Amino acid sequence: MRRREFITLLGGAAVAWPLAARAQQPGERMRRIGVLMNTTADDPEGQARIAAFHQGLQEWGQTLGRNTRIDVRWGAIDADSSRRYATELVALAPEVILVSAAAGLGALKQTTRTVPIVFVNVVDPVGAGYVESLSRPGGNVTGFTPFEYGLSGKWLELLKEVAPSVKRAAVLRDPAVASGVGQYAIIQAVAPSLGVELRPIDVGDSGEIERSVVAFAREPNGGLIIVGSPSASVHRDLIIKVAAHHRLPAVYPFPYFAHSGALIAYGPDLVPPFRSAAGYVDRILKGEKPADLPVQASTKYELVVNLKTAKALGLDLPASVLARANEVIE
Repeated sequence: MRRREFITLLGGAAVAWPLAARAQQPGERMRRIGVLMNTTADDPEGQARIAAFHQGLQEWGQTLGRNTRIDVRWGAIDADSSRRYATELVALAPEVILVSAAAGLGALKQTTRTVPIVFVNVVDPVGAGYVESLSRPGGNVTGFTPFEYGLSGKWLELLKEVAPSVKRAAVLRDPAVASGVGQYAIIQAVAPSLGVELRPIDVGDSGEIERSVVAFAREPNGGLIIVGSPSASVHRDLIIKVAAHHRLPAVYPFPYFAHSGALIAYGPDLVPPFRSAAGYVDRILKGEKPADLPVQASTKYELVVNLKTAKALGLDLPASVLARANEVIE
């Protein structure tokens, strides 16, 4: 099954499963799970992720509406919204909370030290201070991390490979998230060997993003690198549109960006960890402690190329890149 069909199927299922679930049986305990998502409720990628989590729970015997209730808060993309939703979820007294991305995890860590938390898609949880180590997280937090900072240097290498004329690269990052600073540092370390001058662009609101990219595009031989962050995900359509309008080759951190029209993306698929997280949630509901569940890291990265976008930019992509691609969108 192709990814787009998978997202469509699961996106619909995310809405349908709770409605189709059987009624709670007499004497059966209802388990309560909180979910804090960094995407908006109408984002197809967010729907695919929550649906994968639902499906995983069902495979572990947790049936929505019968023995399991899930309270979801969407759109935790910055400190303010994350704190607000974290407070709301903890007040509902869930037995465990699933959280996507670092902003929400940081807010939950400040809100509770007792409710078990399973995170998904948080970069460098040890360096950020969320867990003590990957093998022994300690405390009330464990989860799944998408990649190490070292991957960030590959994005600049890819940019030079597909657009050798690039001499300047703007790095769109979120400085409010620890991983944004860390990813930029790795790219900065690689840049001199590739002869590229870097400029950081802070990913804030849509107006700030557009103004900064437009200003950067006034000089020639530029390209973009978009690092992983909740803000970049929320504003991905705008970033892709502005990059295309100003004919800026750009490399993105996750495959779903390329499905939205981005030129090239390299990184892990962020949907499967939600299904895996359901297993950790189930184990916690059955009595295991987050401190004893090791943090798991992605082991598979995907390279996705959008040939339609390449053609619009006037780029003839190297055969070496196309040969390595896991998927070529035509």
